[in-house]
Amino acid sequence: MSGRPGGVFHLRDGCVVAVESPGAPGPEARLLRSGRVSGEQWAELLRESGGTRWPEAGLVAHGYAGAAQLRVVCMMAMQDAAFAVVAGDVEACDPLDAAFEPYAPVAVGEAPGRLLQDAARKLAAVTALPQPVRPDRERPVPAAVPDEIRDQLPPPQKELLTHADGRRTARDIAFATGLGAYTVTVGMARMLGEGLLELPGEPESAAPVTVRIPPTGALRQRPSAAAAAMDPMVFSALASAVADGEGPAPEPRPLPGPLPGVNAPSLPRREPGVNAPSLPRREPGASGITETLAPERAGANWRGFFRLRHRIWTPDSGT
Repeated sequence: MSGRPGGVFHLRDGCVVAVESPGAPGPEARLLRSGRVSGEQWAELLRESGGTRWPEAGLVAHGYAGAAQLRVVCMMAMQDAAFAVVAGDVEACDPLDAAFEPYAPVAVGEAPGRLLQDAARKLAAVTALPQPVRPDRERPVPAAVPDEIRDQLPPPQKELLTHADGRRTARDIAFATGLGAYTVTVGMARMLGEGLLELPGEPESAAPVTVRIPPTGALRQRPSAAAAAMDPMVFSALASAVADGEGPAPEPRPLPGPLPGVNAPSLPRREPGVNAPSLPRREPGASGITETLAPERAGANWRGFFRLRHRIWTPDSGT
């Protein structure tokens, strides 16, 4: 039975002999979590039985449980797993391989109709309670109960108060204590109705974040200074915008030429038209190079400037 939690029904001669579901603890979990058998004892039983999944003979031989008790434990686990499947969401039913053996089958099986009627009756009983819950959904927390009332509670309710921490469902508590999923679900619903448990409220939503988006109509993209230095036409348009008072004045830069020794592709020459804008020309002394260098070392052109620059001594160069 696929779904949430889903499960596997094992049938033999028309009767259900075992039901396995992740929504309810099986016979092994009931024995171990209840404290009837310790983990070391269970591991020793598995070694003695040669790796048998359900060491029924070893349990009886060592006196950990009687044969009748084991039959009751297996029957209760089968009925509890059927309740967990019915209480959840069932999506589909598919047959499995006949070689898939059950974990701890009962000797005398249960009729399918009777087993499902019993599971439906349990689900109806839980739904009729004042505070119904599902085995795998609600996660209650202990309510503010005075100590004198808490001390008078029976042991099962004290155990539920201990394990109800807001993160565990009835299914989780059943696996932790070795009790049945139906038993924990009914106990949790009754304690919610009595005010011993309460469901935590929904977490308060975080304050909304205010995002201020500027108006897009007043914004206009402008060409960068680097792009303007690479294209004379863009530089002229940017200079016109500066003249109109719309942007900062760009610094005139010479256009990069081809490197020596590199065959640069020849670019088509643009013929100036009638309405072609005039290109800005650099005025002498605008770059400040002549004022920076000493009068006796000032070069007459750009080549002289770069030759002079390489002859200047610096502490890092050592020349």
